[in-house]
Amino acid sequence: MKVFGFDALVVAALSATVFLWASSYSAIRVGLDAFGPGEVALARLAVASLVLALYALAVRMRLPDARDLPAVLLSGFLAFGVYHVALNYGQITVSAGAASILIGTAPIFTALWATAFLGERLRAWGWVGFAMGLLGATLVSVGEGVGFGLDPGALLILLAAICVSVYFVLQKPYLEKYGALPFTTYSIWVGTFISLIFLPSLVARAGSAPGSTLVSMLYLGVFPTALGYVTYAYAFSRMPASRAVSFLYLIPAVAYLIAWLWLGEVPAALSVVGGGVALSGVVIVNTLGRQR
Repeated sequence: MKVFGFDALVVAALSATVFLWASSYSAIRVGLDAFGPGEVALARLAVASLVLALYALAVRMRLPDARDLPAVLLSGFLAFGVYHVALNYGQITVSAGAASILIGTAPIFTALWATAFLGERLRAWGWVGFAMGLLGATLVSVGEGVGFGLDPGALLILLAAICVSVYFVLQKPYLEKYGALPFTTYSIWVGTFISLIFLPSLVARAGSAPGSTLVSMLYLGVFPTALGYVTYAYAFSRMPASRAVSFLYLIPAVAYLIAWLWLGEVPAALSVVGGGVALSGVVIVNTLGRQR
């Protein structure tokens, strides 16, 4: 069965990814009420690692070849080490909805890396879209800051977007070799190991954390992390990269809705304008800007 020209299972996987990743921003905000940014990152990764380890044992998942270990280590470092810690630190001062907008610039960076390393080319419109995306991201960061100074938290979230965009391009050939679930599992394990530096403080704070916060951490690990990254990798391995990342444009709108319903967050007017500019930029990059 086809939906919008894609296999229905691929569309279902992308739809699940959009909802799960959009919900993660609000869950992170809840986690930050009781834990530090690094502790939230470790908690979600540890839960995801445990879930995936149980599955790996049950199916006797193969381990990566020695020659692929550098790619696995780099993927885990960027997408699950740096990304989650930078995103969480950024969300101390940036709202859940605005954070999703800033992460929504990742497709722009993905297009740049694909141009540089995968031989894909951008038209002039592509570079116009890239400039618009950066302008929109800047407006969001100003809207979430004080006056007209850039909020450092917004810059950290932009760093997270760059890191995950490199991961999207880097993982492509390995998804074909190992499959979506195994390669994602390897990368999450690496990110968890890197994040163990936050273990002592996580253990110290866990005893006094509210039950609702602990449930949010469990949700983050099982659904947006273990399930969400696997569903996205599954779809990413079965369609062109540019079309797969285009579905990420839906995340900010869903994230703002979830943050409004869950947290009662009302976005700043400048953040809304910046979000529209940023999302217009990524649409231009991946439509008018792509060589046919």
